[in-house]
Amino acid sequence: MNGTRIFLGVSGGIAAYKAAALTSALVQRGALVDVVLTAEAERFVGPLTFSSLTARPAYASLWDAPERIPHIRLVREADVAAVIPATANVIAKLAHGIADDLLTTALLAARIPVVLAPAMNEAMYEHPATQANLAALRTRGYEIVDPERGFLAERESGVGRLAGEERLLEALERAAGRRATLRGTRVAITAGPTREAFDPVRFVSNAATGAMGIALAREAVLRGGDVTLLLGPTALEPPAGARVVRFTTAEQLLAAALEHAVGVDLTVATAAVADWRPETSSPSKLKKTGEELDVRMVRTPDVLAALGERKGRTFLVGFAAETDDHERNGRAKLRAKRLDAIAVNDVRRERGFGDVENAYVLLWGEDGRRDLGSGTKTALASRMLDAIQALSLGAKDAACS
Repeated sequence: MNGTRIFLGVSGGIAAYKAAALTSALVQRGALVDVVLTAEAERFVGPLTFSSLTARPAYASLWDAPERIPHIRLVREADVAAVIPATANVIAKLAHGIADDLLTTALLAARIPVVLAPAMNEAMYEHPATQANLAALRTRGYEIVDPERGFLAERESGVGRLAGEERLLEALERAAGRRATLRGTRVAITAGPTREAFDPVRFVSNAATGAMGIALAREAVLRGGDVTLLLGPTALEPPAGARVVRFTTAEQLLAAALEHAVGVDLTVATAAVADWRPETSSPSKLKKTGEELDVRMVRTPDVLAALGERKGRTFLVGFAAETDDHERNGRAKLRAKRLDAIAVNDVRRERGFGDVENAYVLLWGEDGRRDLGSGTKTALASRMLDAIQALSLGAKDAACS
């Protein structure tokens, strides 16, 4: 971790004293550590302890060096942020966007990987509110280092003890390693469904929500990529740090993709395009009558094929949501659309749509295959980008040789 810059938040639990030992270990590994304490943390261990260990100022208030705007500067200069220990109170604030001190204000402005290490009484940790807050933060890309079972401050034994130092160091190294892997890389991601209108209130679409593409965009931002997210109609929020271009129809997606996803370094096309649209769309709402409604459907543009034809040196990844013969159909699409790789998943009974766990297999070349396993879309996004980056780096090496 030599030269890695770490923003370390310390909140007010009895395990705060362990943050001092962790800080010492990080400094010995060559990290530059900026420590921010909550007011409650200062009751357990003071700023002087951390400033002595880091040879850098330790901060406890928004009004410490206000002329330097510490809540913005500290996270912008850091490679990774962490809250160790993270109390139930701080976790709740972060989950709900509350920024009422230096630590929570800085983390609200953070566009870097964030690691949280909860530490609290077992009853507090297992409370549904705490678990819901942790689940929300995981969805946003926070890495949670789960607490361990052991002796607690209340002289009880249970789950809630701060994770051990080696686990914490591993998590910080892993998060810091994610930070720079896409720095200087232009990334375009398409996400969400298209809608093709019958009239102003009815349309043809599909069950896609854009959750996978949004998770990939968030992960790419955390890795330092220059990310443009082309996003269809969805209730989900795009990640901070990505440029967002909205579309509704397949024609609009095609125009946006040709403008933003051609000539970049990496394009990942997760958008679920409606393959047919009504030939005509009524300018006013169609009224019910006693007669049947006959609608002529015509093909929408093949956005992925258009990108394949124009990809040049762009590494192009497509998606195939299949109900039968997943890998065989995926490989056929891989070849037909001139893709560099394709992620295939099973969507029988609308499996995998929305904020649920999913499973993917990544295919490339004649027989390249990597099973990404199952998991949350946040976890799958990280695994998928790891695999895509390894493949794209290999392709660049081959092109240069």
